[in-house]
Amino acid sequence: MSGRRPEWLKVRAPGGEEYARIKSMMRSKALHTVCEEARCPNVTECWNAGTATFMIHGDTCTRSCGFCAVKTGRPLPVDFDEPRRVAEAIAAMQLKHAVITSVNRDELKDGGSEIWAETIRATRALSPATTIEVLVPDFKGNMDNLQRIIDERPDILNHNTETVPRLYKHVRPQGRIHWTLDVLREAKRQGMRTKTGVMLGLGETPAEVLDIMRELRGVEVDVLTLGQYLQPTKNHLPVDRYVHPDEFKHYETVGLEMGFAIVESGPLVRSSYHAERHV
Repeated sequence: MSGRRPEWLKVRAPGGEEYARIKSMMRSKALHTVCEEARCPNVTECWNAGTATFMIHGDTCTRSCGFCAVKTGRPLPVDFDEPRRVAEAIAAMQLKHAVITSVNRDELKDGGSEIWAETIRATRALSPATTIEVLVPDFKGNMDNLQRIIDERPDILNHNTETVPRLYKHVRPQGRIHWTLDVLREAKRQGMRTKTGVMLGLGETPAEVLDIMRELRGVEVDVLTLGQYLQPTKNHLPVDRYVHPDEFKHYETVGLEMGFAIVESGPLVRSSYHAERHV
């Protein structure tokens, strides 16, 4: 798709005193945020509000999803000190709600889940009042690896659906829709508050959006986020269309009628947007 972005998708360049402070802290502790790696349009708003989404397991993913700005390749060895540094950063920021995500580490037998569990434990130890949201990989459907994270009882377990089933091979070639649904189903079965997100503008139809919303309610997802896909670079998948805010509002209305507890639906909505409100 060619042409300029519509007015409702224009955001200011990152900046501000709190933004600079948080960026400096992240660099001093050799930490990564999905806010930067995925080029989130809300980074200024969130960082100036003193919130951030931490990305563990480095900045290199073993998968090559067509929408994602995080680099693909062979990750560095596991950093066993990372949980401590993440926990210290969360404590220093005095966060009420912390979001933790990671790249995929498909080369590891545990899928990276041991470091996931240790990061939650370290955060609880230093910031017992902080609520924790985890945005986890699908672990290729390995429920033992997912269980390590569920056992730590984060306040919200999030796993993004990303797109409609028909587009998975094109958008998320190393993913499987049944892995995603299995993660969300199992987490809910064990009493977790569950959350997922879908990007629009990748070639899906409105009917397909409603279909995947029904599937997600079928596994009792509590919180749904819907946002506009934005092409990170010319090497990534092109935007098929810019979805009008009125269409996003329609999905919010329908989603609440379907039974989702919360639906965040808008052009600039991302998985961690307003995350502190979803606990």
